[in-house]
Amino acid sequence: MPLTLKRRRKSAYRNAITALVALVPVVLGAAILQMQAERRLSQSTHQTAEEAVRQFDLMLDNTAQAAQLLLPLAGQPCADVKLALREQVTRRPFVRSTNLVWDNNLYCSSLFGEFQEKVDPGEYTQGKLWLMNGNPVTPNTALLVYRQSEGRAGALTTLDGYHLSNVLRLIGRQTLLLLQVGDSWLSADGQVHEGALPQLPVARNYLESSRYAFKVEAGFPEGETWRYMVSEYPPLFSLLIFFGAIAGTLAHWLQKRSASPSLELQRAMEAKEFVPYFQPVVYGDSKRWAGTEVLMRWNHPKDGLVRPDLFIPFAEHSGLIVPMTRSLMQQTAALLGPQISPDSERFHIGINITASHCQDLDLVADCREFLAAFPPGKVALVLELTERELIEPTAITHQLFEQLHELGVMIAIDDFGTGHSSLGYLRQFNVDFLKIDQSFVAMIGVDALSRHILDSIIELSGKLDLGIVAEGVETLEQSEYLARHGVNFLQGYLYGRPMPAGEFIIELNKHLAVEKNTL
Repeated sequence: MPLTLKRRRKSAYRNAITALVALVPVVLGAAILQMQAERRLSQSTHQTAEEAVRQFDLMLDNTAQAAQLLLPLAGQPCADVKLALREQVTRRPFVRSTNLVWDNNLYCSSLFGEFQEKVDPGEYTQGKLWLMNGNPVTPNTALLVYRQSEGRAGALTTLDGYHLSNVLRLIGRQTLLLLQVGDSWLSADGQVHEGALPQLPVARNYLESSRYAFKVEAGFPEGETWRYMVSEYPPLFSLLIFFGAIAGTLAHWLQKRSASPSLELQRAMEAKEFVPYFQPVVYGDSKRWAGTEVLMRWNHPKDGLVRPDLFIPFAEHSGLIVPMTRSLMQQTAALLGPQISPDSERFHIGINITASHCQDLDLVADCREFLAAFPPGKVALVLELTERELIEPTAITHQLFEQLHELGVMIAIDDFGTGHSSLGYLRQFNVDFLKIDQSFVAMIGVDALSRHILDSIIELSGKLDLGIVAEGVETLEQSEYLARHGVNFLQGYLYGRPMPAGEFIIELNKHLAVEKNTL
């Protein structure tokens, strides 16, 4: 192959590169799997926290409703209302006890009847909730007290910590789930702790109730991400190792082959092995020659003609595409300049450019030199933007296209409809032509969807007042269809394959002679 340049490398260096390349997919894949695992665990804890808040809200709804119903009874004798207190305990799920308060004194309880105990409102978070570590009846057992007050009257309803810890345990499952009320928090084992919540190390989610004065925290213990990956992703780890082995093997093989495309391209450019080939472009209505697209070919001394797709991407990547295109323009001017006379019709010459050409204003000087080789006004130079690399709309690019238009150079978007940036180019740059990709032309009469896309492109060009060129025309049916739809220019094997300079000049002179005789 032409893009090879054999060299010797030290074995240790080659092995190090091989190992590094082999590790890349493994390390990157593992990092992606870790991020995926962390995202899954975070989703799990968020859903767990949401469900816990919902369950606690439902429990507190019962206690709040009981307190609301009992509040009007506060101040009445305990003997008269204690049955009402006990009725709420029996009728309300999760309610363990109910109590009445007057002037911050608890005087009546569903458990004991008449009772005397001072109530301190400051112990209740936002005056509503108090997470207790038990009471005289059940010491060291969690209890959540709900307080409802109005003036001197008050009602207290309590939730058994057993129900609370059940929610933390059953909803949490493998997740660590904690309930916080004020400065106290409850763990799944039913124990009440004082102080700030512990920071759960993995996938921590912290959620507050919008209705009651409590919060929940969900998360996982240290190392859960790795345990999740080991549990859920064993096949993917095997696949990563496989890709790593393939990448390492390929890297080793390529190093042994040891190619340096840029050096080979540089050598070929100095040897003038890159030559222009010409494919005719005809008018859509009359089918007379309108111009040509200049295509770069590599005339390799050993391998013969090399296809563009084998070397153009390397040329773009290495930055050599700019001097290669400059050489192509110089050769084209030298070959076609003598063929175009002052009395000839205007001849279109299309040349491909890439993002590399748009990084400075040197292209303007190249185009000026190119046009100077022809009689004034007799050549329309069309620069065709390829989309292998995205052209950024910088100040330089806008200045470049402005100066090109002032010079009379026209801009076309090549393979329109297939690149991700075609519509963006229409918005950002002042273009003159659209070139329809041959894949749409090939579907004429075959695929209705592609034909609709083709019709839409043609309609779009008309609305934007742009010229349009159809590539890949190979049949009369395609030619007639495109002509009927007002396509300005046609290009394809039906009118001529890409030709070397000598053959093209012979055919060009024949067409120029016919045109002259016609006139």
